Amino acid sequence: MFSIGLTGGIGSGKSTVANLFASRGVPLIDTDLIAHRITAPGGVAMPLIAREFGADFVAPDGSLDRAKMRTLVFADDTAKARLEGIVHPLIRAETERQRLAAGGAYHIVVVPLLVESGEWSTRVSRVLVVDCPVETQITRVMRRNGFAREQVLAIIAKQATREARLAAADDIVLNDESATLDTLARHVDALHERYLALAAA
Repeated sequence: MFSIGLTGGIGSGKSTVANLFASRGVPLIDTDLIAHRITAPGGVAMPLIAREFGADFVAPDGSLDRAKMRTLVFADDTAKARLEGIVHPLIRAETERQRLAAGGAYHIVVVPLLVESGEWSTRVSRVLVVDCPVETQITRVMRRNGFAREQVLAIIAKQATREARLAAADDIVLNDESATLDTLARHVDALHERYLALAAA
């Protein structure tokens, strides 16, 4: 089962690159999407989160109160570990279910914190990093999310460094300010051909 682990820092353009692969018929498994589903109203993680953290962390619609939880885990590493202890096994199980059902010559697993987790590099055939300078990340996230610069820097500080991601990469897509959708598409085409050949081998 040939698989690619796609990762990158916040604002790097992971979704753009992943969608380019998807448009070429490559099955995508998005761990962020899985995380959102299991913490949505009726999600399998919600009873466990309510029991561990209390009803204050459950929004009126029954979903995770993301803003409140984000504030807590940024300030408290123990709380972060408790949350991860609940959601990570559930995400892993659903990811594996989707991988077995994926079909195709190969599939891509989008894992924002692939390098940070330490385990994913052993669970995929190759690691593909979407890369850009830190200043580009900051600009994009401020523009996209309306965050203050300090908020973006705090998020980046919790992620692996750019250097650590590049060191873990088998393949790199540079998505800096000069990159266009056409140049990204050409790069994805080349990688797609390479992955098809590797999967066949």
